[in-house]
Amino acid sequence: MRPLRVCTVVGARPQLIKAAAVSAAFAEWNAAGNRPIAETIIHTGQHYDDAMSGVFFRQLGIPEPAANLGINGGSASGATAAMLSGLAAEFAARRPDAVLLYGDTTSTLAATIAAEQMRLPMAHVEAGPRMGNRDHPEEFNRIVADHAATLLFCPSGHAAANLRGEAVTGRIEMVGDVMFDAVRRHLPQARPVDIPPGFVLATIHRPQNTDRRERLAELMDGLGRLGRPVLFACHPRTAKALRQHGLAVPAAVRVTEPLDYFNLLGALQACAFVVTDSGGLPKEAFFLGKRSLTVSSETPWPELLEAGATRVVDADAAALGRNAEWAAQPLATAVAPFGNGHAGARIAELLAISL
Repeated sequence: MRPLRVCTVVGARPQLIKAAAVSAAFAEWNAAGNRPIAETIIHTGQHYDDAMSGVFFRQLGIPEPAANLGINGGSASGATAAMLSGLAAEFAARRPDAVLLYGDTTSTLAATIAAEQMRLPMAHVEAGPRMGNRDHPEEFNRIVADHAATLLFCPSGHAAANLRGEAVTGRIEMVGDVMFDAVRRHLPQARPVDIPPGFVLATIHRPQNTDRRERLAELMDGLGRLGRPVLFACHPRTAKALRQHGLAVPAAVRVTEPLDYFNLLGALQACAFVVTDSGGLPKEAFFLGKRSLTVSSETPWPELLEAGATRVVDADAAALGRNAEWAAQPLATAVAPFGNGHAGARIAELLAISL
């Protein structure tokens, strides 16, 4: 059987976690004697330092990228243009049977355009979630990828319904969430964190919160109103913004560098709840039975709202304080909107039999 040649494009930390689960599923698929999937990974360099990228390749067993474009910094337009040029050259040289994309980053957008212009079939993992607000650049990126993709791998029924409502032309498949795969696979490797019990795990990184001083100041105030010690895993963009805005963190907040995946899982297991503007972290908290407070104007995950697993409080210090007691309550739910933790295996099968 001729192998299916797949070019996987990654660039940001969350994509590496998702790609790790799918690459592992590819290896298991191949070992079972099925039509082989020959995967080549191209890293755009969007997240470029060791804490945001390199450590994930080592920890999660992701195959080394065949190319790293080293593109980061500058404007979104400039990065997109540079990635588009670099990815087009890689695709032309490798002539894959399909391009595999993840999520909603600048890397996703550039890969979508490059693949579309070369008429290469695309498969989009985590297709279909919507914020309902185009002020988030991620919303545009995901919409473009969804409407160009040949195969749309949805993490939930809500996501699939969104795509049907938009009348996308690609094939919609509800496979489940590959982040659930990753949590299940790597939870035994979780590492304990050195912080008093009952702490809050916090992350803030989105431009809507870091670029505007008043929002970031409000969020720092809010972390001090939680009534608990806070472990603040600080993204490089946020650390830079705090310095530029001249803002200090409250006394109860312990600032660390971004956590590697094993330490992140350990922190999620031990924390009381999560405060974040991340798209993925509220789901990871949910998988481990923890609630979250989403410090954004919207969430792309109505599933979490319906399960009582998150509340959207935006950049509102008073709202963070008011909702801390609710967030610390145990999450008891039998709802499983994100599949069974075997999304990667289904993705491998669908790719091999469809392309």
